[in-house]
Amino acid sequence: MYSTAFLDIPALASAGGSVQLPGSKSISNRVLLLAALSSGTTAVHDLLDSDDTRVMLDALRALGCQVALAEGTTRITGLGDARPAAALSLFMGNAGTAMRPLTAALALLGGDYTLDGVARMRERPIGDLVDALRQLGCHIDYLGTEGFPPLRIAQGAGVPALALDRPVRVRGDVSSQFLTALLMALPLAAKSQDVVIEVVGELISKPYIAITLALLARFGIAVTNENWQRFRIPAGSRYQSPGSIHVEADASSASYFIALGAIAASARGQKGIEIHGVGLNSIQGDIRFIEAAQAMGAQVSGGPNWLRVERSTWPLKAIDLDCNHIPDAAMTLAVMALYADGTTVLRNIASWRVKETDRIAAMATELRKLGATTEEGPDFLRITPPATAQAWRAASIHTYDDHRVAMCFSLAAFNPAGLPVRIEDPRCVAKTFPDYFETLFAVVQPASTGVPVICIDGPTASGKGTVAAKVAQALGYHLLDSGSIYRATGLAARQAGLAIGAEHAEAIADLARTMALRFDAGRVLLAGVDVSDAIRTEQAGMDASLVSALPQVRTAVVALQLGFRTLPGLVADGRDMGTVIFPAAPLKVYLTASAACRAERRRQQLLARGINAKIADLRADLEARDARDMNRSVAPLKSAQDALLLDNSELTIEQAVAQVLAWWQQRQPFARSAAG
Repeated sequence: MYSTAFLDIPALASAGGSVQLPGSKSISNRVLLLAALSSGTTAVHDLLDSDDTRVMLDALRALGCQVALAEGTTRITGLGDARPAAALSLFMGNAGTAMRPLTAALALLGGDYTLDGVARMRERPIGDLVDALRQLGCHIDYLGTEGFPPLRIAQGAGVPALALDRPVRVRGDVSSQFLTALLMALPLAAKSQDVVIEVVGELISKPYIAITLALLARFGIAVTNENWQRFRIPAGSRYQSPGSIHVEADASSASYFIALGAIAASARGQKGIEIHGVGLNSIQGDIRFIEAAQAMGAQVSGGPNWLRVERSTWPLKAIDLDCNHIPDAAMTLAVMALYADGTTVLRNIASWRVKETDRIAAMATELRKLGATTEEGPDFLRITPPATAQAWRAASIHTYDDHRVAMCFSLAAFNPAGLPVRIEDPRCVAKTFPDYFETLFAVVQPASTGVPVICIDGPTASGKGTVAAKVAQALGYHLLDSGSIYRATGLAARQAGLAIGAEHAEAIADLARTMALRFDAGRVLLAGVDVSDAIRTEQAGMDASLVSALPQVRTAVVALQLGFRTLPGLVADGRDMGTVIFPAAPLKVYLTASAACRAERRRQQLLARGINAKIADLRADLEARDARDMNRSVAPLKSAQDALLLDNSELTIEQAVAQVLAWWQQRQPFARSAAG
């Protein structure tokens, strides 16, 4: 998961391969609460691991549920007749699928609770649900703005006598989560008589209610649905654990990859995008996103647990669609509209305004940044794409702490202008799909401009390794520590029992070509094993010199280094990154420092390892090494002609990193686009 301030996605051209989707958020949190309300233990398989489910799990633990996690299975031991003895304060983050159902369940369980969340949660309405619970006789107070969290449920003495002689009325035109909350909680009250829920106004997002009803049935609650206006929970209802339940993959998350298949040309040797974990027979309403994608021109096939999507009609066809049945997935249609021939209209989406952010306003604003023309109304969004490739603009997409905004707009990187797209706060996808960007990058290929590379070359002890690692961390880019590659190759040769010399050159080159080498948070991992210390020994240094003298090994190492250039970008440090390995890199920095300064840095490094050394000796050694590196016949140490010189003799590491990042930002189109 990317935790950087922003993530720059370079221009993309094609896609192909398969993806495995995470579990459904809507199903996961419903299942967790129903398991908690049941007696016995429920084994939940393939539960979504995300911010929202962690919020629910934390709340269930606080209430007294036993939660055990092991090998992809979460075991929930329900409350049964137990109730918390003390008052509890529960933090709900920005998880509506936790806040709303828990409010109803806790009001009917009895106890003293405070429920709160992040700032945006305090802006998300809950008044219609509270009104319905107050009709019953529950004691719920607002601790801030009327109609919004935080809430206090003040029933320490137990659940009061409930007014069940008339239907419980709840509005259906703001959020279906209010009705879902009542449906999931009211079986607690249906001990001796039926409980009837009556929907006031039009019920939006019926497919989400269908999910709730299907899951209630799995837990032994048979609700009668009377034309989506009245719901009857029979007397004597009791939650019964199914023992084991599987969480289907998230159909809303599938929408991004369905759209990807519709937008992107198939990569060479591939046939579109194959999606695993959800299929044509999904119980989730958002699976009907397929129908909208097909109407726009996608070719979709599938089975019980898989889908395949390919681009067919191009450009896509504009549509005018009532999206009430796919409220979350419909956001993806707004970005698909950028690639359509004509104006697309998404209607009946008023619920967008009370989601994680005001999604109608957010989508309209960010689409305009890209060059689209938009018109928004109380419950609709009209999108006209940029008229020509030249009309597209590079944009930094503000994500409003909304996971779906971030994921939708990643698809704008397929724009015909070949422009990158910046996604601000990419970590917000942790709400439902923590590995979204990694999953996306695994199946897409960059446009002709390629994967961006920053080269940081320089002499020994100039600080290039530390600076490169911090620059890569700030940008979310991969790191290539080229100096460690020969050391790791020498180590691999010794581990394989190969004497380092010309007689084993081909065998050692084969090892270098296939090394599973990764640089992560200052560590060097070889085949998943941390070898950071092992390659810093004197022996490793001598082995590195020996293997680097073998032409076959040098050729193999070059191929290995080029293989590190993967999405979303690469920071490479060494002595010849900008001159030999990546000569077309858009930013090359030659990092240097005085010999005296570098000698002192090396002395400090040695002291940290308990080794004492004289400054004069260290300086002489560095100067001799510089001379050798600069005069070697193959790839000598020198600054590329177009490199920027950075002397960090008087700079801190942080200042050097800041300068490199500033140079990189100057080369990006986003600031120029905003100014223009």
